[in-house]
Order: sequence, then C-alpha cells, then structure tokens
Amino acid sequence: MGAGIAVMFKRKFGGVAELKEQKKLTGQCAVLTRDKRFVYYLITKKKASQKPTYDSLRQSLEDMKSHCLKNGVTRISIPRIGCGLDRLEWSKVSEMLKQIFKCTNISITVYSLPQKTENTVMMENMRR
Repeated sequence: MGAGIAVMFKRKFGGVAELKEQKKLTGQCAVLTRDKRFVYYLITKKKASQKPTYDSLRQSLEDMKSHCLKNGVTRISIPRIGCGLDRLEWSKVSEMLKQIFKCTNISITVYSLPQKTENTVMMENMRR
C-alpha cells in the first residue's frame, strides 16, 4: 500500500493495522467495513515492489466475489485495477472481470482518472 491508488485508499479509509491483522495471503482479499459498505483490498503480490500475475489477480477477484455473494453486495466500484504501476493490460483485466462476475447479479462500475491526473499521481507515488 505504498504506491499507486492504494496510497489514496490508505489515506481515505485507514485501517492498515486492521488489514494486517487479517493475515491474508497472495490471491486473497482483505476487507474493511466503512460507513455500511465494504472496502476491498486485493492481495495480488507479497511486496509492493513486486508485480502481480493475472493468476494472483484472478484468485483475489474470486475471493472478493465470494465475500460479495455472502454479504449481499450487488454493486462494486473499482479503478482499473492492476493497470497503473503494476502494468497489467486493461483488455485482459476487464475480460477477467466479465468472466468472474458474469453469473452473478453484481454490477461493476470502473472509474479511470484523467490521463494527466493518473500520470501525476503515479509520479508522486514513485518518488516516495
């Protein structure tokens, strides 16, 4: 949680100790509850300096889906996960999302920062 959009989530939602206490492994999903909603943290790599694989992302998304189904979640809003500093291809990630959530009633809204803002955020986070 030291770079990219994770830094913004850490500032907005806090809960780093709460997340660590969950002792989640790569391929799992940690969860915070804030204001009657869930904030999902996909664990796609062991260290921030590493790069995720499509397989670890898929496993994390499957874990998140399971939590959603158990808890009646029907809407998820996400950024273009894995496609900023982690350099995964959005075309592959978006197809993965479609496949994982196709047989559910879960609606996913994907948000993108304007390119200039995204580049600025990424550069600021890389300096830290």
